[in-house]
Amino acid sequence: MKTVRLLAPLLAATMAFACPQLAMAQDEWPVVGAEYVEVSGIEIDDGHGLDYANHLAGMWRKGQDFAMEQGWITGYEVLVNSFPRKGEPDVYLLTRWTEWETPEEEERRAAAYRAHMAMTESQMQEASSQRADYRTVASSMLLRSMKFRN
Repeated sequence: MKTVRLLAPLLAATMAFACPQLAMAQDEWPVVGAEYVEVSGIEIDDGHGLDYANHLAGMWRKGQDFAMEQGWITGYEVLVNSFPRKGEPDVYLLTRWTEWETPEEEERRAAAYRAHMAMTESQMQEASSQRADYRTVASSMLLRSMKFRN
């Protein structure tokens, strides 16, 4: 009983401070959703770093630059894991955008992309399978950037 009498004021004081903060937190989030960020983790076989760097600087960059020009994406970048531990990707590819396309828009973009790259779907699949000889897509994540309201 003595413990309850000692804890009651402490509990009341804690609730007095916590309740306004809880009400404020439920009223409005301090952050809002911004860009989507797709992150692909790529593992490269030993001795093929230059092969993959050439792919990124060529075909991959050409496609990303086209997507930027069209306004489909807001940015992209390549991050290198300088000290990868066992099982970690060697390279991370990031692509940023703000809105999802409709299925119809997705089809229109795919056709425009194939025309820009001057490749059929079969040719793009073949090129991807050739890269599979020396690189593995180890992970893929979809993240959402958040911006502070104030």
